[in-house]
Amino acid sequence: MKENTLRAKLQRGEVAYGTLTPIYDPAIVEVIGRLGFDFYMMDGEHGAGGPVQLEHLVRACETVGMTPLVRVPTSEPKAVLQYLDTGVMGVMLPGVREAADVQRLVDAVKYPPGGQRGVAGVRANDYLLGPMAQADYVRFANEQTLILPQIETMDAVRNIEALVRVQGIDGFIVGPRDLSMAMGFYDGPAHPEVRAVIDHIFEVVLGAGLSIGTTAPTGEEAADLVARGARLILASVAWVLQVGAGRFFQAVHQGPA
Repeated sequence: MKENTLRAKLQRGEVAYGTLTPIYDPAIVEVIGRLGFDFYMMDGEHGAGGPVQLEHLVRACETVGMTPLVRVPTSEPKAVLQYLDTGVMGVMLPGVREAADVQRLVDAVKYPPGGQRGVAGVRANDYLLGPMAQADYVRFANEQTLILPQIETMDAVRNIEALVRVQGIDGFIVGPRDLSMAMGFYDGPAHPEVRAVIDHIFEVVLGAGLSIGTTAPTGEEAADLVARGARLILASVAWVLQVGAGRFFQAVHQGPA
């Protein structure tokens, strides 16, 4: 397992930029890394790929110095274990509602004594053939692997004070689209009421000394979120392509200078 440069960046209080995407293509991963993003989060909730595909994306992240993360579809320990054993360096869990949900995730991600993750010779630990002894690897993995529950339900909002007290987590990611749906705004999160709830989440999470992040469809919105305290900014690969294509065709239509 390699040092988690994203974790180090967050510990320094810096902002990290990445993508959340169901696109399971190693070439796309390499391009995103070359464009300067800090992390690539594979979407195991909405994406069709699983641990087999993820392993190839983790390798691609490593070639460009980008931290590989995954949004897992469940906190079921054996399922989380399969994702982690590929070498992914952080896990986001959608749909948490109460502290027990977050604790189950911690138990699935952390080796004893911090959790209940099982150990075997897998890619994440160089198949136990590398320079680290097993005990050193277990300690290192527990330190380096990020745990980022996702806030996107009103139950999670109501229980936020209890969620931030669960030991072992590094921060939270707000899912504004599903959160706005849970609040009854089916056209998206661009409502003052949704922003007020997100501001409350930010306040509680930051007050607990944890990192907070969310999605940003534009650079302008990302800058606003950073000003409000966000340290993990997630863009969509589709949005990144859309912005680039939009600028390209705008220049085409304007004609030669």
